[in-house]
Amino acid sequence: MNRFDVVIIGAGVIGCAIARELSRYQLSILLVDKNEDVGGDASRSNSAIIHTGYDAKPGTLEAKLVVGANPVYDQLTKELEVPFKRSGAILAAVNEEEFQSLPAIKQKSYQNGVYDLENLTPGQLKKIEPNISQGVKGGLFIPRESIIDPFLLTIALAENAVANGVKVSLSTKVIDLQLEKGRINKVITNQGEFFTRYVVNAAGLYCDQIAEMVGLCDFKEYPRKGQFYLLDKDVPYQLNHIILPVPTRLTKGKLVTPTIHGNLLLGPTAENTEDRNDKSVTKDGLAEILTDVQKRVPGVSAQHAIKQYAGLRPVREPEGYYIQTHAQVGGYLGLSGIRSTGLTASPTVAKYVVNMLEEAGLELINDQNFNPHRKGIKNLADMTWEEREKMINQNPNYGQIICRCESITEGEIIQAINRPLGAKSLDAVKRRVRAGMGRCQSGFCQPKVIAILARELGIPETRICKNEKGTEILVGKNR
Repeated sequence: MNRFDVVIIGAGVIGCAIARELSRYQLSILLVDKNEDVGGDASRSNSAIIHTGYDAKPGTLEAKLVVGANPVYDQLTKELEVPFKRSGAILAAVNEEEFQSLPAIKQKSYQNGVYDLENLTPGQLKKIEPNISQGVKGGLFIPRESIIDPFLLTIALAENAVANGVKVSLSTKVIDLQLEKGRINKVITNQGEFFTRYVVNAAGLYCDQIAEMVGLCDFKEYPRKGQFYLLDKDVPYQLNHIILPVPTRLTKGKLVTPTIHGNLLLGPTAENTEDRNDKSVTKDGLAEILTDVQKRVPGVSAQHAIKQYAGLRPVREPEGYYIQTHAQVGGYLGLSGIRSTGLTASPTVAKYVVNMLEEAGLELINDQNFNPHRKGIKNLADMTWEEREKMINQNPNYGQIICRCESITEGEIIQAINRPLGAKSLDAVKRRVRAGMGRCQSGFCQPKVIAILARELGIPETRICKNEKGTEILVGKNR
């Protein structure tokens, strides 16, 4: 039971994509993560955009994998039933210096094989995006920039991998990697030891710590904090497209983007730090976001914010995507430098990794029973009145609204808890069905969700956590 062909460390979007790709073959696969749910760190706190790779550094591995991944999403999201929309993006120049840089950006895009960018005049910009600033000098339209639900993408990849035979061990922290005769032999964790022939280090922010266990850390991986505003769905400056700033070497900049669920997302900042746990927001950081995005969408206001939060994305020195096997340590494959574009590149990174494992000696025999399809949870709010009536007749729990802001029913929450890799915390429920993501940020629905979790899991309400152990909401009865 504790012997595997491949152990994948890290259940962010990259690790989950690799697990699903490997599940196409007759292999025993284990996916482990230190967190209580799949989703990693960076995969839970990004801009939720599927990029084209227009502005990637030409000729790099990152450019190839991002550009190659974008066309994959039409089929992938259908297979996994993940919300996805090709909204398109506008790269908006707000001063003469930015405007003069647009031809070079377009040329870089062509070098990357992204040829569908179009120049837009200020008049054309205002026509397709009425709430954009009057002061915009011009811009580029990037039609295949897209929006997605990053939580559901990661969860769906993991669920489909499990349905195809992958084992998952959560709350499992890797303590050491053991070698035998210069080759990976064992993964030692706080949940036990697992024998394996291959290890894939997809640990994101912590990939350097894993690499150090086998003496292969010739780089530094540090966190870059990004602060965000999430706005209410009901704002007077709705957008049809992603509004992008002109990018710099450090960051793609502070954008304004519609989310797949109808909110607006602002940010992120780009703050290099040493603290891998610092997800605090600051007055200065949030003010910086508003100052920057108002240059392009002047109507944006903090008074419409329903949440401010921060996430951490991994940054490598030397920079760049690195996906490597090593002659001195057989059976080890390490990924590092998979930064904010990793969400986009995850399906092509997975294929690249599997190809490298085959070159390193892993025998790949197609599994004829592999099923690429995953059924999502039906949301009452997305149904017609006729569909709602039919669903409630089939499952009366769909008639009980638990989250009023997002119109999430008890039926949806029960499904989220009882699926493969089911939710065991408030945040896990939130990521699967959005209960608590609305205007009141779980102010009304939290007690009901706690009660449903406790009932379905068969544990006391005092053991229900926001996320990790130690974040319990209740301590006992007060009367």
